[in-house]
Amino acid sequence: MNTLQDLDLRQLEAFAAVISAGNVTAAAKVLARSQPTVSRLIQELELSLGYPLFIRNGPRIHPTEEALQLHQYVQKALLSLQQIRLRAHEIGHQQHRPLNIATTPALAAGLLPQALALLGLQNKVQIVSQSAEQTTHAVITAEADIGLCSLPLDHHAVDLHWIGQSRCAVALQAEDPLANEAEIPLTSLAGRRLIAPWNPLRLRGRFEKALKKLKVPPHEMIETNSSANMLACVRAGLGVAIIEPVTAWGMPLEGVTIRPLREEIPYFFGVITPLGRQLSPAAVSLVEALEAAAEKLLPAFRRLPASEHQRVMLLINSH
Repeated sequence: MNTLQDLDLRQLEAFAAVISAGNVTAAAKVLARSQPTVSRLIQELELSLGYPLFIRNGPRIHPTEEALQLHQYVQKALLSLQQIRLRAHEIGHQQHRPLNIATTPALAAGLLPQALALLGLQNKVQIVSQSAEQTTHAVITAEADIGLCSLPLDHHAVDLHWIGQSRCAVALQAEDPLANEAEIPLTSLAGRRLIAPWNPLRLRGRFEKALKKLKVPPHEMIETNSSANMLACVRAGLGVAIIEPVTAWGMPLEGVTIRPLREEIPYFFGVITPLGRQLSPAAVSLVEALEAAAEKLLPAFRRLPASEHQRVMLLINSH
């Protein structure tokens, strides 16, 4: 490890390419370099690190456990360097600064595109969908200009512009007898297999409390971290789902019927930006467009001021 200061970008690029491509030959084609050059760069990197990155078995190579651990950091660093290259080019050519948006997957797919469609976009847009916690972190560190995140969120470390509220829904296979009902009471789900979000600290916990209060035990559960997965499971006839409204109404899926849930289990999300940061005109416009899109998409949508955050958190924790 004494020669770690000798690491260079070409070695890291070669390492990442071999991991992604699966072999040196394919990596060389991706990098537009010769196979011996890529092999030499990998060997130099291994020498600098002091441990092997690949297990070689004739023409085949397999990454070591150390290589897999290292790759996640190298990949992130290379992506950051690529962003620097792009930003430097844009600054030099006086191009519009890109609008970086961090969002949870449900809001990224169900609401954000409809809001962006309301804007006369001149900026390049970058959308990164990730967990609520990662989305909030991206805004806190100013990696993102704007974030869309389900509550609860770290309110004090960001500027919260407004809170959206809508009612959760039930997703049913189109042939399900309950699909003929105007709205679905939780008691109708007794004994049914439930497709549920896996995270008990967010909507999952509130669903379970409501079911327990009404003494409605599900027959069994399928758990997933994606609302889109929930809809796909419902379409396949694997069960019914109590689902957040953004995906339910924003991503209609053939073969799946969405019905309002009779009991009110509200879904809350926030529009956030880095604390104290002056917003670009594009970001300001998007904050407004998101409200307009939510009003059009979500049944019983309410826009709550940021000052309601504490009350909303008490409401969430009481359910």
